[in-house]
Amino acid sequence: MNTTLLLARHGQTVWHGENRYAGVSDVPLTDTGYAQAEALGRWVAAHPVTAVWTSPVSRAVVTAEPACRALGLTPAREPDLRECDFGVVEGRTLAEFAAENPDAAQAFRADPVAHPFPGAEDPRAAAERGAAALRRIAAAHEGERVLVVAHNTLLRLVLCRLLSIPLGEYRRVLPRLRNAAVTELRINLNQVGLISLNVPCDQDRT
Repeated sequence: MNTTLLLARHGQTVWHGENRYAGVSDVPLTDTGYAQAEALGRWVAAHPVTAVWTSPVSRAVVTAEPACRALGLTPAREPDLRECDFGVVEGRTLAEFAAENPDAAQAFRADPVAHPFPGAEDPRAAAERGAAALRRIAAAHEGERVLVVAHNTLLRLVLCRLLSIPLGEYRRVLPRLRNAAVTELRINLNQVGLISLNVPCDQDRT
């Protein structure tokens, strides 16, 4: 039986507005981010789910609140949905890092999995923990529709893992997930299908 997972990146934060890596840092939403969360809530109210799961990081939890409020649901938090730790680049832009360490930045651009930032979490490990978390959620809600609010890099790595895309291609194949946009997966045992990708939640969907 198919389980539908509706994956959403959290709303915009003060660092993402400047294109800074937020990773494991606890960074608040901007006013735009709160508006995006409200729009996601309205979309979920029109396309109901039976459960909501989030990363434990506050920007994801806060983004899920309007959806939970609309449907009277209590969100469950999954530690393995947290964003990747970006090591020395936490709170910085890639351009700032490149100015300091151009060789490491170039290696990252060429293959971000083989050459992650110094001190960063291994992207392969992040992909595995995130994919395992989604499979656990799907198994716990067999045949249901579930909203999952998490993070840009983690979700891109997980999508690559689940859809058999080489992990090292995640930045090229999936340049970014829009804040509070919806990506729909169908999971049935070990089979995963991509139904839609990066759809703005203010755009009507059937």
